[in-house]
Amino acid sequence: MNELQQQLVNGLLLGSMYGLVAIGYTMVYGIVQLINFAHGEIFMTGGFGALTVWLILPSGTSVLLALPLMLIGAIVVATTIAIGAERFAYRPLRGGPRLAPLITAIGLSLALQQAVWAWYPGAKSARTFPEIPGGPFELGPVTIQTGDVFLLIAAPISMAILGYFVMKTRTGRGMQATAQDPDTAKLMGINTDRIIVVAFALGATFAAIGAVAYGLKYGEVQFRMGFLLGLKAFTAAVLGGIGNIYGAMIGGLTLGVAETMAAAYVSEIPGLEQLGGQSWANAWAFVLLILVLLFRPQGIMGERVTDRA
Repeated sequence: MNELQQQLVNGLLLGSMYGLVAIGYTMVYGIVQLINFAHGEIFMTGGFGALTVWLILPSGTSVLLALPLMLIGAIVVATTIAIGAERFAYRPLRGGPRLAPLITAIGLSLALQQAVWAWYPGAKSARTFPEIPGGPFELGPVTIQTGDVFLLIAAPISMAILGYFVMKTRTGRGMQATAQDPDTAKLMGINTDRIIVVAFALGATFAAIGAVAYGLKYGEVQFRMGFLLGLKAFTAAVLGGIGNIYGAMIGGLTLGVAETMAAAYVSEIPGLEQLGGQSWANAWAFVLLILVLLFRPQGIMGERVTDRA
C-alpha cells in the first residue's frame, strides 16, 4: 500500500508537468483551431532560457534566490518565440488551407530544435540544470524529491491564476468569445488578433514553467527534450478534451498516473512481464489515448459535437 501511494504521487507530479504544457496546446486550438506542434520546442527553449540566466548569475548564487530570475528568463524566451511564431509563421496562413499551418508548425519545431543544437554552447549534449538543495521530504509514507517541490507549488498556483484570468478578466472573456465564434467576436469589437497573441503567450508561459520544473526534476535540459514531452502533452490535451483548459490539466494528471502505474505494475501481470518498466511506459501512455479516442473521442471533459441537418 505504501508503494501504491508513492507511485500515485509520482504519477500526479509527472501529470502536473504534462498538464502545464498541454494547456498551451488546448488554448491555441480552442481559439484558432491550430495544433501547434512547435509547442514542445517552445517548452524546450524555455528550459534553455532558465539555464542561461543561471549561467549569467555570479558563481555561488543560491538556487532558491536564482529560481525567480530563472523563471522570468524562461518565460521571456518562450513567450518571445511563441509570439514571433504566431506573427510571422502562423498569421499569414490563417486564411489558407488547414494543412498549411500544421506543416509550418512541424517545420518550425525542427528548426527550433536544430537552432538550439547548433548555436547554444554545449547543447549537443545534455546541459546540467541546478538542483534545489535539501530533501528529500517525507510526508508520511510518501517521499517528495527536492526537484518536485517547485512543481508541487507551481502547478496549482498556475491553474488558479489561469482560471481567474479566463473567467474574471476582460481579456479572458474575450478569449472565451473568440473561441466560440471569432467572426461574431470581431463584429462585437473584440480585437481577435490580440486575443490570439495572448493565447500563444499564455501557453508559452505555462510551457516555460513546465520547463523549469522539468530541469529541476531531472537535473538537465537538452535540445531533444521537447519532442517526446510535447507529444505527451498533446496526448494529455486530447485525453482531457482539446480546447478545454481544465481538461488539459485533468488529461495530464490521468496520463501521468497511467504511465507511472503501468511502469510499476504491468510487469507483475502474468504474461506481460516483458511489457513493464519505464521503457514501455511511453507505449502504455499512447495505448490509453487510443482507448479514449475509441470510446470517448471528445475526451474526458470535451463536449460531443452533434451533426446538424
